[in-house]
Amino acid sequence: MDYTNLLKNTEGKKSIVGIIGATKGYGYTLLAQIPKVKNMELRLISSRHTDECVDVLTEIGYDKDKLVICETAEQVKEAAEDAIIIISDYRLALESNITALVECTGNTAVSSDIAVDALKKKINVYMVSKETDSVCGPMLNQIAAENGAVYALVNGDQPRNLLDLYSWGKLLGLDIVCIGKASEYDFVWDIDTAEFTYMEGPNYPHENIPGMKEVWHYEGVETLEKRRKLVEKYMAVISADLCEMNLVSNITGYVPSDRRLNYPVAKISELADIFCPVEDGGILNKTGVVDVFCNLRATDEASFAGGEFIVIKCENEKMWEILIGKGHVVSKNKKYCCIYLPYHFMGLETPTSILLGDFMGIGTHPECRQVSVMAGVAQKDIPAGTVLKVAGHHHSIDGLVPELWEMKDAENVAPFYLLNGTTLLKDVKKGEAITKDVVDITGTRPYELYSEGIKLK
Repeated sequence: MDYTNLLKNTEGKKSIVGIIGATKGYGYTLLAQIPKVKNMELRLISSRHTDECVDVLTEIGYDKDKLVICETAEQVKEAAEDAIIIISDYRLALESNITALVECTGNTAVSSDIAVDALKKKINVYMVSKETDSVCGPMLNQIAAENGAVYALVNGDQPRNLLDLYSWGKLLGLDIVCIGKASEYDFVWDIDTAEFTYMEGPNYPHENIPGMKEVWHYEGVETLEKRRKLVEKYMAVISADLCEMNLVSNITGYVPSDRRLNYPVAKISELADIFCPVEDGGILNKTGVVDVFCNLRATDEASFAGGEFIVIKCENEKMWEILIGKGHVVSKNKKYCCIYLPYHFMGLETPTSILLGDFMGIGTHPECRQVSVMAGVAQKDIPAGTVLKVAGHHHSIDGLVPELWEMKDAENVAPFYLLNGTTLLKDVKKGEAITKDVVDITGTRPYELYSEGIKLK
């Protein structure tokens, strides 16, 4: 797509942006990028810590004299046209003149609440909080369509980037057998020293693993089994990964490859050989699936950067002989090709989604359905009375391992991100999923949206 067309004949139109959950992580990267984007201006940010908002905006380079802390609807409405409004009560955002609301809190109660109310006021909503979309996405897309507004996932996070790549493939009529992403942190092995490094956290866990040399070159699925044994302590089913694939599943109709996904430890050059059907030497027991891999690379090789991929069938032999010569990632049997985007730049990319939504109405997916549901499965016996809490970098729940279930098998499952703050009403045995009769998840807006969403046909 030629993005410069977004700015043609706009007659001075601008996206007027408000950000909820604005000062850290994703929100920070977006705040830093907005001043560089033509036809976009920051109007409002919301955080429980307004003083922190002032510090962050000043650090980035916003004019401190234009920052106005507002505590009432009247103050918001009376703020100068060129002011940047700072609020602690997110509900006040809807009293401003924003055209675009970006939700970054990760809090399902807050984000579903503000999203519904914004869409009903025809304010476009750009959802960064994937936890909310995993349970409310179908209904939020419906509400947007019914009210002539845009609800959209955002570029810069893997789900939207993957959906863009997938839609490009579908537009071209490609036969797509698998879609997915790399898990966030690379596995890096030094060929000269045998030093292995896991690229998570400030200290990068590392150790000497000479055995990696024997499985460095891919020779089939048995290579994957051997690699996994070598790095088993670094392997995990990550809540954020499954949540992101949940979002993609619900829009594309593609189902989980496995309830815990496959997570092969793989190099980029091997992906077409791996993410294909078992009968063709790969790991997939079915096609039309979402999946995740752990990127293995040498110290001097580029990262996949938590990027996205699709694997397609190579249907015209002569055409693919030509394309193989261009260096594309094609399976050894020449039946499959992996096409990939080795990046996701967080808020740096997100203005693209906002401009596409505000200027062209692109984003809403009324076809979105609850195709898959993220479940929490007990890793050990958990007694009644235990309070479940979403916490940590990966937004996980202590004692539970996430699984991604097809909706047809998950009618009684309590969605993972509706469990936050609930108390177990019964004992749960190791290996059991948390079901709706074990916790009380009713009485909240996210639950109401989820319940309505699973009724959509």
